[in-house]
Amino acid sequence: MEEQRQLKRSLTSGQMQMIALGGTIGVGLFMGSTSTIKWTGPSVMLAYAFVGVILYLVMRALGEIVYVNPTTGSFADYATNYIHPVAGWLTAWSNIFQFIVVGISEIIAVGAYLDYWWPSIPHWVSGVIAIVLLALANLTSVKAYGALEFYFALIKVVTIIVMIILGLLVIFLGLGNNWQPVGLSNLWSHGGFFTGGVKGFIFALSIVVGSYQGIELLGITAGEAKDPQNAIVRSVKDIMWRILIFYIGAIFVIVTIFPWNQLSAIGSPFVETFTRVGIAGAAGIINFVILTAALSGANSGIFSASRFLYKLSVEGKIPAFWGKLSKQRVPYIAIISISVGILIGLLLNVVFSAYSKSSANMFTIVYSSSVLPGMVPWFVILWSELSFRRSNKELLKDHPFKMPLYPFTNYFAMITLVIILGFMFVNPDTRVSVSVGAVFLLIMTALYFVQARKNKIID
Repeated sequence: MEEQRQLKRSLTSGQMQMIALGGTIGVGLFMGSTSTIKWTGPSVMLAYAFVGVILYLVMRALGEIVYVNPTTGSFADYATNYIHPVAGWLTAWSNIFQFIVVGISEIIAVGAYLDYWWPSIPHWVSGVIAIVLLALANLTSVKAYGALEFYFALIKVVTIIVMIILGLLVIFLGLGNNWQPVGLSNLWSHGGFFTGGVKGFIFALSIVVGSYQGIELLGITAGEAKDPQNAIVRSVKDIMWRILIFYIGAIFVIVTIFPWNQLSAIGSPFVETFTRVGIAGAAGIINFVILTAALSGANSGIFSASRFLYKLSVEGKIPAFWGKLSKQRVPYIAIISISVGILIGLLLNVVFSAYSKSSANMFTIVYSSSVLPGMVPWFVILWSELSFRRSNKELLKDHPFKMPLYPFTNYFAMITLVIILGFMFVNPDTRVSVSVGAVFLLIMTALYFVQARKNKIID
């Protein structure tokens, strides 16, 4: 009977890496978003590198604990065991909130991208179809989800690699530019490398942080991985370098080929780069890639949020209804519930769009509000690893995957994240959204203590 309550271990190391890549490399990169570049110019590359190093430390801390105890939604367990049960509760609900909101935004984006080929189809219709298809993939088996996400992520990764290669040829050989190399002058022209000074650079960090959210999906998939110890070690070692290469490589090409202060006028730099070297149908190719990126984000959201609903149910913190498993041993009630939540968000957006001109701005605020809850797992992982070390000294003697420079790296990463968070409250572009996330966390904290006192649901 206990075997029937367990999720099935079907994910390979390669699928886990692609799932983490798929959750992290999102639509924003392909659309050539200038939200980070506008604050600090070409030095945004350093911002991505710096935050990437912080996230590497987070993943190393996660890998150290997961190696010993690989479970689904692992970092919520660690929050409960090594910090306080309320930390585990907040971690789970933060993840659910984050990925439902992200899922809604990605599904809305799907309708916009399909306009390129079928402008007559209402966005809500294509959105509903996308939700149903993704829900069916998640309901079929974790293996089906892993395979789908693998190919979604592969499309994104191949596109980025091709774009980087073509971009380097434009920069150094002049491909598509009458064989006149573009050179590197755009990196320091137009106001310099650090165009926004120290303040602009730190503001950029607060936005870059959101780009990396989803990397902790490795910790969520641990309970459904084959040979989880080796899969986790390989995935953590490889994933950060790949993400750094993809992000920094792509952004290097973008800010070197195109003057940073003109990016807002050219549309997608990916489309422009492919067009410049003479690739026919560049807009259609990139639109297809962006479409798969949006589907990938929603797919990861359904998977991740449903696993935390399942986890909360199994632990008795919410009704057992959400813990039911299908014959394929996937949490089908949780999957359906998250899919319905995304569907409701999609339909509410349709209603607001019809009656309110400011609905787009409101949705941007709601979407951005997931950034603070999305940071909760990072703090939890770094803090839990400190307690894990103190409580499991015997296990660490022969541990092959220890956190480097413990405990200084933990404190350095946490302090850095706190500083970035502080500047998010200072920056008028992020103040409202981060405040919404803070209110959500306060409400969920209050709900935890109300339930603990009245119903004694939570230990």
